[in-house]
Amino acid sequence: MSAREQIAEIQRRVNASVIGQERVVERLVIALLANGNVLIEGLPGLAKTRAIKSLSKALESEFSRIQFTPDLLPSDVTGGEIYLSQGAGAGTFQFRQGPVFGNLVLADEINRAPAKVQSALLEAMEERQVTVSGKRYKLPALFMVLATQNPIEQEGTYPLPEAQMDRFLMHVRIDYPSDANEVKVLQLVRGEEAQGVETAPLPPVEQRAIFAARGEIDHVKSVAAVETYIVALIAATRRPSEYGDQLKDWLSIGASPRGSLALDRCSRAHAWLQGRDHVLPEDVRAVSHDCLRHRLTLSYEATAAGVGKDDVIDEILKQVAVAA
Repeated sequence: MSAREQIAEIQRRVNASVIGQERVVERLVIALLANGNVLIEGLPGLAKTRAIKSLSKALESEFSRIQFTPDLLPSDVTGGEIYLSQGAGAGTFQFRQGPVFGNLVLADEINRAPAKVQSALLEAMEERQVTVSGKRYKLPALFMVLATQNPIEQEGTYPLPEAQMDRFLMHVRIDYPSDANEVKVLQLVRGEEAQGVETAPLPPVEQRAIFAARGEIDHVKSVAAVETYIVALIAATRRPSEYGDQLKDWLSIGASPRGSLALDRCSRAHAWLQGRDHVLPEDVRAVSHDCLRHRLTLSYEATAAGVGKDDVIDEILKQVAVAA
């Protein structure tokens, strides 16, 4: 079975467990293939955690869950050194790994922990390592942080610092399923409850399929016109006055160079999933909202007028043309 067929199998299994969220599942797979981290935002009960757990079951991986709470400590995330009083090595300190040393790490309700704890993830997300007492510990080759947050509950939460937001490759929003899909959700859950004894699960797809897919994606071509288009989209977020009065009034701070890198990596992964060995402008547009919405800061005028970040990105995609 080819790498593309194995990735398609992962998508099929997750979509069978999470009804009506095909787009969200595709975004999770794109981020996995692009070796990035994902922030999933949605109201309670929309299967954010279920989607992540289903992905971990479909893929050969060590799944870790960190429930972020106000009393969480950085060492609860990274691990720390403990003093050995007995046995071999008595009288010395030994490092015990925390839950961040997994393949797929679920940071559940990440905005419920203070900045000190959130910052414990910064090094892991960017450099794929953890430093404790001056020693560096490498994270697994397959490593991905999948964080969730509720967009409406603000009491008792701590907004993510901009530096951490920028380290997420994609910011994915999950919405209500359609009425027809919700009927299927009822049937799926009823069937799981009635089943009683779980059937033997299918063997997970091996990790090497992910690494093989990443190797193929590295060879997906992106011509100069597409690269210029990516940079032009990012430039429009930084110099909005060049693209009309609306964007000038709406945008306060634009995307960093990580935005360009995110568009490049995700558009190549999207093209590969479509069976192509080259990137089209349509691939860039397909991933633009998820790659840019968390990298923009809107002005007071935009907020007062009820203009959202997706509205701003829609306008940027209208105003920026593909170079001939």
